[in-house]
Amino acid sequence: MINNAKGCVEIYIFDKKMLLHNYSGFKIECGTDEAGRGCLAGPVTAAAVILPDHFELDLLNDSKQLSEKIREKLKPLIEEKAISFAVTHLEPKIIDEINILNASIKAMQQSILKLQPTPIYIIVDGNRFKPINNIPYSTIIKGDSKYLSIAAASVLAKTYRDEYMDKIHEEFPMYNWKKNKGYPTKEHREAIAKYGTTKYHRMSFRLLPEQLKLEL
Repeated sequence: MINNAKGCVEIYIFDKKMLLHNYSGFKIECGTDEAGRGCLAGPVTAAAVILPDHFELDLLNDSKQLSEKIREKLKPLIEEKAISFAVTHLEPKIIDEINILNASIKAMQQSILKLQPTPIYIIVDGNRFKPINNIPYSTIIKGDSKYLSIAAASVLAKTYRDEYMDKIHEEFPMYNWKKNKGYPTKEHREAIAKYGTTKYHRMSFRLLPEQLKLEL
């Protein structure tokens, strides 16, 4: 249940299990997640979030399970209620230099370093991470559908990245990033074949099928 801008109550009903508040038992625990890992263009974006004890927020779940409208409603509520949050974009040039896995981890690490207070424990969505400042951590497969702080990070990462893609869409509207957000849709690949690449494309990715390979 969320109040909309007109003061009316909108009710959403769907089946989901309750997300957990804490994994480690430490009070200052942060969750982190990324968005845009599989895209052909744009940054990989990560968020890190520390939530207070007894945090509650209706509808919060893995961002992939939520509509854009609900994510946009949740974003300011997460920011208002969080003890601390941070978001980091890593550009395609860095992705091409260090690969998408390392870039995803680096973006999460940089977001964690921005948090105040410094977390005592880190929980990470997925199964890969690298130590940072000797802070203990655990990787959790599908953590964004299990723990509130990771779910909150997934919503922030997704919404901030979508806003970024909407902005650069104005610079290169022919790729329709406002709609596809840089993911490898048929429309996006056809635009690459027709117009070529931009500074926002990840040149280390397979941008086109072999039969439509660009002459670079």
